[in-house]
Amino acid sequence: MNITRDDFVGVAGIVPTPATPDAGEWHTTQTIAYDEAARMIDLVIGAGVDIVMTTGTFGECATLTWPELQGFVECVVQATARRAPVFAGVTTLNTRDTIERARVLLKLGADGVFVGRPMWLAMDDAAIVRYYRDLAQALPRVPLVIYDNHIAFKGKISTAVYRELARIPEIIATKHMGGSALEGDMLAVGHAMRVLPLAPEWGPVAERHPELARACWSGGVACAPAPIVAVARAIAARDWSRAREITEKLKWAEAPMFPSGELGRFMDYSIQIAHIRFKAAGLIDPGPPRPPYLDLPAQYALGAEECGRRWTQLQREFAA
Repeated sequence: MNITRDDFVGVAGIVPTPATPDAGEWHTTQTIAYDEAARMIDLVIGAGVDIVMTTGTFGECATLTWPELQGFVECVVQATARRAPVFAGVTTLNTRDTIERARVLLKLGADGVFVGRPMWLAMDDAAIVRYYRDLAQALPRVPLVIYDNHIAFKGKISTAVYRELARIPEIIATKHMGGSALEGDMLAVGHAMRVLPLAPEWGPVAERHPELARACWSGGVACAPAPIVAVARAIAARDWSRAREITEKLKWAEAPMFPSGELGRFMDYSIQIAHIRFKAAGLIDPGPPRPPYLDLPAQYALGAEECGRRWTQLQREFAA
């Protein structure tokens, strides 16, 4: 598929990487539960998720070996069977490894790449622009979705940098963390780049800017794709009262996974929290997390379990 900004519409579902029962052991060399991964992809695409994105934070890009990451992306590509575009996560600690991974995964059938910044050191505005320009030069005509997470990457991409990145034709979208900067960043890039809000933030900004806010991202599609697809359909129909109603339910479902309502505390344990909420939701079996991200405070686990139960409730309601 040759995916453009105009094609990036609907729900971009970011999926976990299901793990084998022994994935929590350091000596395990192959931790991908391939049958469960293929079943997961079939479930989310069958539910109406439009775009599949892999190997982000809770997809455990940081804990998979390079052979495992290749195997998982190839499995996802085969399981989608061209029913949806696949954007493979390729973030590493440097530019050259990121480019090399992207080239390999594209040969395996990925339609584009999902790529954050190197995390070892913070990067200033000039470094961020150069980094993405280098990727675009190395990967001409390859659609790139950038990953903007101010906690993981030690700083938010500024609005001024977004204006510069919007001039790079390979960059078609950004996974945005939302908040007060969301609308300003969306207006700054206009139609040149698709700014993706988190699903519970999509409805309000789409109601104000329906021609710009045409897609969202969600890490909950492997918990409950039905309500997330339902809000997408309401927004596409510009049924704003219905979109507002579903949005409140999405916020309710996600609230317990944020300890004390704080994103920063969640990010400290996001991989472990994800495994618990996916397991509790019951749609897939995520298996255990991989080392070194194995333990978390008991109260965080309780919140993750409650989040999963709420997603189960919404999945039953909207799937019906």
